[in-house]
Amino acid sequence: MEAVSRRDRSLLASGLLACGLALLAGCSVAPLPELKPPVPETWRNAPTGVAPPSADLRGWWQALGDPELDALIDRALQNNLNVAEAAERLRAARTQNHHAYDPYLPNVHGRTNDVIDPDATASYFVVGFDALWELPLFGAWQSSKRAAQGQENGAAAALRGAQVSLVAEVSRRWIELRSAQEQARLLTAIRDAQQEKLRLVQVREQLKLAPPVEVAKSQAELARAEAALTEPQQAINACLQQLAVLMGQPEPDPAWLTPGPQPQLGEWQLTTAPADMLRARPEIASAEADVLRAAGELGLSRADIYPHIGLGASLQWSTNILSNYRVHTGEAISSVGPIIDVPLFDWGQRVAAAHAKDHELKAAVFAYRQAVLQGVAEAETAMGDLEQSRLREDAMQRATEALDSSTAALRKRAELTLGSNLDVQEGLIENQRAQLERVSAIAARDLAYVSLYKALGGAPMPTPPAPTTAQAAGGAD
Repeated sequence: MEAVSRRDRSLLASGLLACGLALLAGCSVAPLPELKPPVPETWRNAPTGVAPPSADLRGWWQALGDPELDALIDRALQNNLNVAEAAERLRAARTQNHHAYDPYLPNVHGRTNDVIDPDATASYFVVGFDALWELPLFGAWQSSKRAAQGQENGAAAALRGAQVSLVAEVSRRWIELRSAQEQARLLTAIRDAQQEKLRLVQVREQLKLAPPVEVAKSQAELARAEAALTEPQQAINACLQQLAVLMGQPEPDPAWLTPGPQPQLGEWQLTTAPADMLRARPEIASAEADVLRAAGELGLSRADIYPHIGLGASLQWSTNILSNYRVHTGEAISSVGPIIDVPLFDWGQRVAAAHAKDHELKAAVFAYRQAVLQGVAEAETAMGDLEQSRLREDAMQRATEALDSSTAALRKRAELTLGSNLDVQEGLIENQRAQLERVSAIAARDLAYVSLYKALGGAPMPTPPAPTTAQAAGGAD
C-alpha cells in the first residue's frame, strides 16, 4: 500500500508539474494589439450612387479593352525579375516558418575530441553524444511562431506588392506608348498641314495677296510643328525600354514599334467602390505582418527575462590512445537531468531589450494605422482624378465632334469656291490640335484608372492565401 501511495503521489506531482509547465508555456504570451483603425464608411470622391460592395481586383486592366495589354501583363507576371525575387524570398520565409518550433524540440549532438593530459603522459580520444530539450515556457512557443509567421506574411505582402506594381507599371507604360504613337501621328498630320499652308501663303505672297510677314509666320508655325514631333518620339523610346525591363528582357519587341489603337475605358464608369481595400493593399498587409512579427519578438524578449528550463542528457566514452606506459584504457560516463539557466545579474540588459521590443510593437501599430490612412488618401485622390478626367474626356469628345463638322463645312465651301484651301488647312490644324487634346484626356483617364486600382491593391490574387493574423495567433490566451 505504501508503494502504491508513493507511486500515486509521484504521478500526481508529475501531473501538476506538466500542468504548470503548460500554463507557463501558453498563457504567458502577450495578447496581440487590436488593429481596427478608423476608415471612412463611404468614399468621399466616388461618383454619386456608387455602392460599397467589394469589386473584383484581379483583372481590372481588361476594362481597357486591349488584348495586347492583357498578353503583356501575363508575360510580365511570368518573367519579371522583381516578382521572381519576391517569390524566392517568400519561399525562404515559408521554409523558416515551417521550422519555427524546432529550437524547442529535443536535439542531439555528436562530437569527437582529442584531449591531451596536462602532465603530457597520456592522450585521450573522446566520443560523446549530448541531448538537450529546452522547454518553451513563458510564451516562447507562441511568440516564436508569431515572429516566423509575421516574417512569412511580410514576404507574401512583398510578393503581392511586386505584382501590383508590375501590373500598374506595364499598364502605364503601354498606355503612354500607344498615346505617344497616336500623338506622333496627329503631330505629323499637323506638320503636313503646316507645310501645305506655307505653300499656299507663299503663292498668295507671290500674287501680292499676302504680306511677307504672313510667310514668316507660317514658317515659324511649321518649325514649331516639327519641333513638337520630338516629344512623343522621346516618350516612345522611354516606354519601349521600360517595357523591356518589366518583361525581363534586354531589348524591346519589334512589334511594339507598330502603332496600334489607344487603350481607353470608353463607356466604363465606376459602379462599385471596393470596401475590402484593407485586405488587398500590399502596404497594409505588410504593416499588419510587421505588427505580428513585433509581437512575437516582444514575447521572446520577455521570455528571455525568466529562467530557461530544460532536460539534458550526455553520454561520453574516452580511451587513452597514447601513454608512456603503453596501457590503453577506455571508459564511458553518462548523465541525465534537468537544466536550469537562471539569469541573475546582467545590468538590466534583458529587461531593457523587452522594453525596447514593446516600443517597437507600438511603433508597428502606428505604422499600420498610417498605412491605412495613406491607402485611403491615395484611393480617394485617384477616385477624384478618375471622375474629373472622365468629365474632361467627354468635353474634348464634344469639341472634336464640333470641329469635325466645322472642317467638313470648310471643305464644302472650298468645293463651291466660297472659301479657300487656306481656310481648309487652318481648320484641319485646329481639328487635329483638338484631337491631340482628346488623346491626352483619354490617356489621363486611363492613367487615373490605373492609379485607382494600384491604390486598391489590384493584381492577380495570391494562391494559396497567406495565413491571417488570427490564425497565426491561435492558442494564445
